[in-house]
Amino acid sequence: MVDQAIGELVSVIGTRSACMALGRSRATYYRRHRRSPAPLRPSRERAPQPRALSSAERAEVLGVLHHERFVDQAPASIYANLLDEGRYLCSVPTMYRLLRAEGEVRERRRQATHPATVKPELLATAPNEIWSWDITKLLGPVKWNYFYLYVIIDIFSRYVPGWLLATRETAELAEHLLAESIRKQGIAANQLTIHSDRGTSMASKSVALLLADLGVTKSHSRPHCSNDNPYSESHFKTLKYRPEFPGRFGSIEDGRAFCQRFFPWYNHEHRHSGLGFHTPADVHFGRAEGVQLERARVLQAAYAAHLERFVRQLPLPSPLPGLAWINRPAEVPLKQ
Repeated sequence: MVDQAIGELVSVIGTRSACMALGRSRATYYRRHRRSPAPLRPSRERAPQPRALSSAERAEVLGVLHHERFVDQAPASIYANLLDEGRYLCSVPTMYRLLRAEGEVRERRRQATHPATVKPELLATAPNEIWSWDITKLLGPVKWNYFYLYVIIDIFSRYVPGWLLATRETAELAEHLLAESIRKQGIAANQLTIHSDRGTSMASKSVALLLADLGVTKSHSRPHCSNDNPYSESHFKTLKYRPEFPGRFGSIEDGRAFCQRFFPWYNHEHRHSGLGFHTPADVHFGRAEGVQLERARVLQAAYAAHLERFVRQLPLPSPLPGLAWINRPAEVPLKQ
């Protein structure tokens, strides 16, 4: 109705005044009353370029380029040789255009091709099924001086079965840490999978041979994909965001003293949000169910004593941890 009224007023007071009177922008009016587009012009056959080579000339140039004498030379070299002989056929770009039209301009060297790296998909349903390990740097007393913290974490229980702080990153230290941690946990053959990124120590032959000898399956993240190792990355964030974590460590002994306080706290006192606020040690050693029952008993007693404070229902403790995935497949539901 507004557009119709504007159309009636346009012939009397003009488009601008009509749009101002009825509160409609001129852009909207023009867009809705735009004339139909002009019909497309019929396509015309492109006229030949008067400077272009004729068919006979193109054939002559290709014959020269394919000649046994020039077949392995670049067009620029052929062009120079022909000039030295007093011949000019065409420019170097024209030679390239003719070769490109024949499909003869391409990379002739063998190009390395790498198959797509398979995304790791790992599932832990109990402790000591999937371990993740990584190395992080801790700042030393001066610039460019670092200490290297090796940490192994169980992705189901978040328990740290082994750690090591050293002044360097080597495959020998990683091998020693893995072997000692596997021995302490009593891991049987074909029970454990160890996941890591593709660092030099993680991908070393000595570590691979050790794991093969112990019957441990190894798994690696995709290159440049930190999301494939989320448990280790999250653990390092917890470590470095502690209030007592210093900006720099004065010595390797200071770093070890800090770690000797941090890891017992983390394993036995830290209530982990991903574990229903149980400690990693309780989940790892099977004590979490008993703690869960005790929490439920306390909540039930509080509910019975003060019904008026619980409006909706009996409060329940946070659920126990379920399945732990590294790269859960999209078709698998989040909760099972």
